[in-house]
Amino acid sequence: MSNKLIVTAAPHITSEDTTQKIMQRVSLALVPTLIASVIIFGLNALILTAVTVIACVVFEYLYCKLMGKEIPVGDFSAVVTGLLLAFNLPATLPWWMAVVGAFIAIVLVKQLFGGLGFNFANPAIVGRIALAVGFASRMTNYPLPANGIDAFSSATPLAVAGEVGAESYVTLLLGQHGGVLGETCAITLILGGLYLIWTKVISPVIPVTYIATVAVLSLIGGQDPIYQLLSGGLLLGAFFMATDYVTSPTTTKGKLVFGIGLGIITCAIRFLGTMNEGVSFAILLMNLTVPYIEVLTRQDRLGIAKVKKEGAAK
Repeated sequence: MSNKLIVTAAPHITSEDTTQKIMQRVSLALVPTLIASVIIFGLNALILTAVTVIACVVFEYLYCKLMGKEIPVGDFSAVVTGLLLAFNLPATLPWWMAVVGAFIAIVLVKQLFGGLGFNFANPAIVGRIALAVGFASRMTNYPLPANGIDAFSSATPLAVAGEVGAESYVTLLLGQHGGVLGETCAITLILGGLYLIWTKVISPVIPVTYIATVAVLSLIGGQDPIYQLLSGGLLLGAFFMATDYVTSPTTTKGKLVFGIGLGIITCAIRFLGTMNEGVSFAILLMNLTVPYIEVLTRQDRLGIAKVKKEGAAK
Protein backbone atom coordinates (compact mmCIF):
# COMPACT_ATOMS: atom_id res chain seq x y z
CA MET A 1 0.00 0.00 0.00
CA SER A 2 1.48 3.30 -1.03
CA ASN A 3 2.00 6.05 1.49
CA LYS A 4 -0.71 8.68 0.93
CA LEU A 5 0.55 11.02 3.62
CA ILE A 6 2.35 13.77 1.77
CA VAL A 7 4.17 16.42 3.78
CA THR A 8 4.83 19.66 1.93
CA ALA A 9 5.29 23.32 2.67
CA ALA A 10 2.33 25.71 2.59
CA PRO A 11 0.11 26.53 0.79
CA HIS A 12 -1.80 23.27 1.06
CA ILE A 13 -4.90 24.43 -0.83
CA THR A 14 -4.27 24.54 -4.56
CA SER A 15 -6.29 25.62 -7.56
CA GLU A 16 -6.19 24.96 -11.28
CA ASP A 17 -6.59 28.69 -11.91
CA THR A 18 -3.48 30.47 -13.14
CA THR A 19 -2.72 34.15 -13.59
CA GLN A 20 -3.22 33.70 -17.30
CA LYS A 21 -6.68 32.11 -16.90
CA ILE A 22 -7.79 34.78 -14.43
CA MET A 23 -6.62 37.63 -16.65
CA GLN A 24 -8.26 36.04 -19.68
CA ARG A 25 -11.57 35.92 -17.81
CA VAL A 26 -11.23 39.58 -16.84
CA SER A 27 -10.51 40.43 -20.48
CA LEU A 28 -13.57 38.45 -21.56
CA ALA A 29 -15.71 40.29 -19.00
CA LEU A 30 -14.58 43.60 -20.51
CA VAL A 31 -15.44 42.65 -24.09
CA PRO A 32 -19.17 43.61 -23.85
CA THR A 33 -18.21 47.10 -22.65
CA LEU A 34 -15.68 47.39 -25.47
CA ILE A 35 -18.35 46.45 -28.01
CA ALA A 36 -20.76 48.96 -26.45
CA SER A 37 -18.14 51.73 -26.55
CA VAL A 38 -17.49 51.09 -30.25
CA ILE A 39 -21.23 51.24 -30.96
CA ILE A 40 -21.57 54.45 -28.92
CA PHE A 41 -18.42 56.33 -29.97
CA GLY A 42 -17.47 54.72 -33.24
CA LEU A 43 -14.27 53.15 -34.56
CA ASN A 44 -12.04 55.55 -32.59
CA ALA A 45 -12.92 53.65 -29.42
CA LEU A 46 -11.62 50.38 -30.87
CA ILE A 47 -8.45 51.99 -32.25
CA LEU A 48 -7.69 53.71 -28.94
CA THR A 49 -8.17 50.45 -27.06
CA ALA A 50 -5.91 48.59 -29.48
CA VAL A 51 -3.23 51.27 -29.07
CA THR A 52 -3.24 51.09 -25.26
CA VAL A 53 -3.23 47.28 -25.19
CA ILE A 54 -0.42 46.98 -27.73
CA ALA A 55 1.59 49.72 -25.98
CA CYS A 56 1.25 48.03 -22.59
CA VAL A 57 2.33 44.66 -23.97
CA VAL A 58 5.28 46.17 -25.90
CA PHE A 59 6.50 48.22 -22.92
CA GLU A 60 6.36 45.18 -20.65
CA TYR A 61 8.23 43.06 -23.21
CA LEU A 62 10.93 45.67 -23.86
CA TYR A 63 11.49 46.48 -20.17
CA CYS A 64 11.85 42.84 -19.16
CA LYS A 65 14.06 42.16 -22.19
CA LEU A 66 16.38 45.06 -21.34
CA MET A 67 16.55 44.11 -17.66
CA GLY A 68 17.15 40.44 -18.40
CA LYS A 69 14.00 39.41 -16.56
CA GLU A 70 11.53 36.69 -17.44
CA ILE A 71 9.05 38.09 -19.93
CA PRO A 72 5.53 37.74 -18.47
CA VAL A 73 3.57 38.94 -21.51
CA GLY A 74 1.81 35.58 -21.76
CA ASP A 75 0.03 36.05 -18.43
CA PHE A 76 -2.30 38.65 -20.04
CA SER A 77 -1.86 41.11 -17.13
CA ALA A 78 -0.52 43.76 -19.51
CA VAL A 79 -3.54 43.20 -21.76
CA VAL A 80 -5.91 43.79 -18.83
CA THR A 81 -4.00 46.94 -17.86
CA GLY A 82 -4.29 48.20 -21.43
CA LEU A 83 -8.03 47.53 -21.54
CA LEU A 84 -8.67 49.22 -18.21
CA LEU A 85 -6.53 52.21 -19.15
CA ALA A 86 -8.42 52.59 -22.43
CA PHE A 87 -11.73 52.44 -20.60
CA ASN A 88 -10.59 55.44 -18.53
CA LEU A 89 -9.93 57.56 -21.63
CA PRO A 90 -12.24 59.55 -23.93
CA ALA A 91 -12.42 58.30 -27.52
CA THR A 92 -11.04 61.62 -28.79
CA LEU A 93 -7.74 61.36 -26.90
CA PRO A 94 -4.69 61.51 -29.21
CA TRP A 95 -3.06 58.12 -29.53
CA TRP A 96 0.37 59.31 -28.38
CA MET A 97 -1.12 60.43 -25.06
CA ALA A 98 -2.55 56.96 -24.57
CA VAL A 99 0.95 55.56 -25.17
CA VAL A 100 2.30 57.88 -22.47
CA GLY A 101 -0.33 56.56 -20.08
CA ALA A 102 0.63 52.99 -20.97
CA PHE A 103 4.31 53.74 -20.24
CA ILE A 104 3.46 55.19 -16.84
CA ALA A 105 1.20 52.26 -15.98
CA ILE A 106 3.50 49.44 -17.06
CA VAL A 107 7.04 50.76 -16.56
CA LEU A 108 6.78 53.29 -13.74
CA VAL A 109 4.03 51.72 -11.63
CA LYS A 110 4.28 48.00 -12.36
CA GLN A 111 7.76 46.96 -13.48
CA LEU A 112 9.91 49.42 -11.52
CA PHE A 113 8.33 48.08 -8.32
CA GLY A 114 9.08 44.47 -9.23
CA GLY A 115 6.39 43.47 -11.68
CA LEU A 116 3.04 41.79 -11.14
CA GLY A 117 2.37 41.26 -7.45
CA PHE A 118 4.58 44.10 -6.25
CA ASN A 119 2.91 47.25 -7.57
CA PHE A 120 1.69 49.62 -4.86
CA ALA A 121 -1.40 50.75 -6.78
CA ASN A 122 -3.51 49.76 -9.75
CA PRO A 123 -1.33 50.64 -12.78
CA ALA A 124 -4.27 51.70 -14.96
CA ILE A 125 -5.56 54.04 -12.24
CA VAL A 126 -2.21 55.79 -11.89
CA GLY A 127 -1.89 56.05 -15.67
CA ARG A 128 -5.33 57.60 -15.87
CA ILE A 129 -4.66 60.11 -13.09
CA ALA A 130 -1.30 61.09 -14.62
CA LEU A 131 -2.98 61.80 -17.95
CA ALA A 132 -5.82 63.69 -16.24
CA VAL A 133 -3.30 65.94 -14.49
CA GLY A 134 -0.95 66.36 -17.44
CA PHE A 135 -3.52 66.66 -20.23
CA ALA A 136 -6.60 67.95 -18.41
CA SER A 137 -8.28 69.59 -21.39
CA ARG A 138 -7.87 66.54 -23.60
CA MET A 139 -9.01 64.15 -20.89
CA THR A 140 -12.23 66.12 -20.39
CA ASN A 141 -13.01 66.50 -24.09
CA TYR A 142 -15.80 63.94 -24.21
CA PRO A 143 -17.18 63.10 -27.66
CA LEU A 144 -20.79 62.83 -28.69
CA PRO A 145 -22.13 59.32 -29.25
CA ALA A 146 -21.77 58.31 -32.88
CA ASN A 147 -25.53 57.88 -33.28
CA GLY A 148 -26.10 61.50 -32.30
CA ILE A 149 -28.34 60.80 -29.27
CA ASP A 150 -26.91 62.71 -26.34
CA ALA A 151 -28.90 64.73 -23.82
CA PHE A 152 -25.70 65.88 -22.12
CA SER A 153 -23.85 67.21 -25.16
CA SER A 154 -20.14 66.57 -24.52
CA ALA A 155 -20.33 66.57 -20.71
CA THR A 156 -20.55 63.57 -18.41
CA PRO A 157 -23.83 63.03 -16.53
CA LEU A 158 -22.18 63.94 -13.22
CA ALA A 159 -21.10 67.30 -14.62
CA VAL A 160 -24.68 68.32 -15.32
CA ALA A 161 -26.57 66.28 -12.73
CA GLY A 162 -28.11 69.38 -11.27
CA GLU A 163 -29.10 70.75 -14.64
CA VAL A 164 -30.64 67.72 -16.34
CA GLY A 165 -33.06 66.22 -13.86
CA ALA A 166 -35.30 64.68 -16.51
CA GLU A 167 -32.63 62.36 -17.87
CA SER A 168 -33.91 58.82 -17.63
CA TYR A 169 -32.12 55.91 -15.99
CA VAL A 170 -32.52 54.00 -19.25
CA THR A 171 -30.20 56.44 -21.00
CA LEU A 172 -27.60 55.93 -18.30
CA LEU A 173 -27.95 52.16 -18.52
CA LEU A 174 -27.49 52.22 -22.30
CA GLY A 175 -24.66 54.75 -22.21
CA GLN A 176 -26.09 57.34 -24.56
CA HIS A 177 -24.08 60.22 -23.10
CA GLY A 178 -20.63 61.72 -23.08
CA GLY A 179 -17.80 60.25 -21.04
CA VAL A 180 -14.84 57.91 -21.21
CA LEU A 181 -15.16 54.50 -22.85
CA GLY A 182 -15.77 52.57 -19.65
CA GLU A 183 -18.23 54.86 -17.89
CA THR A 184 -21.02 54.83 -20.43
CA CYS A 185 -22.92 51.55 -20.80
CA ALA A 186 -23.79 50.46 -17.26
CA ILE A 187 -25.53 47.27 -18.41
CA THR A 188 -22.38 45.75 -19.92
CA LEU A 189 -20.31 46.68 -16.85
CA ILE A 190 -22.84 45.00 -14.55
CA LEU A 191 -22.93 41.89 -16.75
CA GLY A 192 -19.13 41.74 -16.78
CA GLY A 193 -18.97 42.17 -13.02
CA LEU A 194 -21.54 39.43 -12.43
CA TYR A 195 -19.54 37.13 -14.71
CA LEU A 196 -16.41 37.69 -12.63
CA ILE A 197 -18.33 36.97 -9.43
CA TRP A 198 -19.97 33.87 -10.94
CA THR A 199 -16.61 32.48 -12.09
CA LYS A 200 -15.16 33.37 -8.66
CA VAL A 201 -12.49 35.59 -10.18
CA ILE A 202 -13.46 38.30 -7.70
CA SER A 203 -15.24 38.36 -4.36
CA PRO A 204 -18.51 40.34 -4.26
CA VAL A 205 -17.56 41.93 -0.92
CA ILE A 206 -15.67 44.97 -2.26
CA PRO A 207 -18.02 45.94 -5.13
CA VAL A 208 -21.17 45.37 -3.06
CA THR A 209 -19.80 47.32 -0.09
CA TYR A 210 -18.56 50.12 -2.33
CA ILE A 211 -21.86 50.44 -4.19
CA ALA A 212 -23.92 50.20 -0.98
CA THR A 213 -21.83 52.89 0.73
CA VAL A 214 -22.23 55.30 -2.18
CA ALA A 215 -25.99 54.63 -2.27
CA VAL A 216 -26.43 55.29 1.45
CA LEU A 217 -24.28 58.43 1.47
CA SER A 218 -26.11 59.71 -1.62
CA LEU A 219 -29.43 59.38 0.20
CA ILE A 220 -28.00 61.13 3.26
CA GLY A 221 -26.55 63.89 1.07
CA GLY A 222 -29.80 64.46 -0.80
CA GLN A 223 -28.48 63.01 -4.05
CA ASP A 224 -30.14 60.50 -6.37
CA PRO A 225 -28.40 57.20 -5.49
CA ILE A 226 -29.23 55.48 -8.80
CA TYR A 227 -27.92 58.48 -10.71
CA GLN A 228 -24.69 58.41 -8.70
CA LEU A 229 -24.20 54.67 -9.22
CA LEU A 230 -24.88 54.63 -12.94
CA SER A 231 -22.88 57.78 -13.70
CA GLY A 232 -19.15 58.18 -13.85
CA GLY A 233 -16.71 55.31 -13.56
CA LEU A 234 -18.13 53.86 -10.36
CA LEU A 235 -19.25 50.51 -11.80
CA LEU A 236 -16.01 50.10 -13.74
CA GLY A 237 -14.02 50.90 -10.62
CA ALA A 238 -16.13 48.74 -8.30
CA PHE A 239 -16.04 45.55 -10.37
CA PHE A 240 -12.79 45.73 -12.31
CA MET A 241 -10.30 48.06 -10.60
CA ALA A 242 -10.97 48.06 -6.87
CA THR A 243 -10.92 44.23 -6.88
CA ASP A 244 -7.35 43.98 -8.17
CA TYR A 245 -5.69 41.12 -6.27
CA VAL A 246 -2.43 42.95 -5.63
CA THR A 247 -3.80 46.27 -4.43
CA SER A 248 -6.85 45.18 -2.41
CA PRO A 249 -7.11 43.45 1.00
CA THR A 250 -7.21 39.67 1.28
CA THR A 251 -9.34 39.32 4.42
CA THR A 252 -13.11 39.68 4.46
CA LYS A 253 -12.96 42.37 7.16
CA GLY A 254 -10.32 44.18 5.15
CA LYS A 255 -12.47 44.07 2.02
CA LEU A 256 -15.37 45.58 3.97
CA VAL A 257 -13.19 48.41 5.28
CA PHE A 258 -11.75 48.91 1.80
CA GLY A 259 -15.18 49.14 0.17
CA ILE A 260 -16.54 51.53 2.78
CA GLY A 261 -13.46 53.72 2.45
CA LEU A 262 -13.88 53.83 -1.32
CA GLY A 263 -17.49 54.93 -0.95
CA ILE A 264 -16.70 57.64 1.59
CA ILE A 265 -13.85 59.15 -0.45
CA THR A 266 -15.80 58.97 -3.71
CA CYS A 267 -18.81 60.77 -2.22
CA ALA A 268 -16.62 63.31 -0.43
CA ILE A 269 -14.96 64.27 -3.71
CA ARG A 270 -18.22 64.30 -5.66
CA PHE A 271 -20.35 66.15 -3.11
CA LEU A 272 -17.85 68.39 -1.33
CA GLY A 273 -15.10 68.93 -3.87
CA THR A 274 -14.90 70.68 -7.20
CA MET A 275 -14.43 67.50 -9.22
CA ASN A 276 -17.32 65.60 -10.76
CA GLU A 277 -15.60 62.24 -10.57
CA GLY A 278 -13.89 60.73 -7.53
CA VAL A 279 -13.52 57.02 -8.29
CA SER A 280 -9.92 57.08 -9.55
CA PHE A 281 -8.59 59.09 -6.62
CA ALA A 282 -10.61 57.01 -4.16
CA ILE A 283 -9.11 53.78 -5.47
CA LEU A 284 -5.57 55.20 -5.48
CA LEU A 285 -5.86 56.51 -1.91
CA MET A 286 -7.33 53.25 -0.64
CA ASN A 287 -4.63 51.27 -2.48
CA LEU A 288 -2.07 53.10 -0.36
CA THR A 289 -3.84 52.09 2.86
CA VAL A 290 -4.06 48.37 2.02
CA PRO A 291 -0.88 47.35 3.95
CA TYR A 292 -2.30 48.97 7.10
CA ILE A 293 -5.74 47.45 6.55
CA GLU A 294 -4.13 44.03 6.18
CA VAL A 295 -2.29 44.39 9.50
CA LEU A 296 -5.34 45.61 11.39
CA THR A 297 -7.75 43.00 10.00
CA ARG A 298 -5.59 39.91 9.68
CA GLN A 299 -6.72 36.79 11.49
CA ASP A 300 -4.88 35.47 14.50
CA ARG A 301 -2.82 32.38 13.80
CA LEU A 302 -4.35 29.21 15.18
CA GLY A 303 -2.67 28.11 18.38
CA ILE A 304 -0.55 31.24 18.69
CA ALA A 305 -1.26 33.38 21.74
CA LYS A 306 -1.28 37.15 21.37
CA VAL A 307 1.76 38.93 22.76
CA LYS A 308 0.70 41.04 25.73
CA LYS A 309 1.95 44.59 25.87
CA GLU A 310 4.14 45.51 28.83
CA GLY A 311 1.76 48.22 29.98
CA ALA A 312 -1.17 45.78 30.00
CA ALA A 313 0.82 43.17 31.91
CA LYS A 314 1.58 45.60 34.69
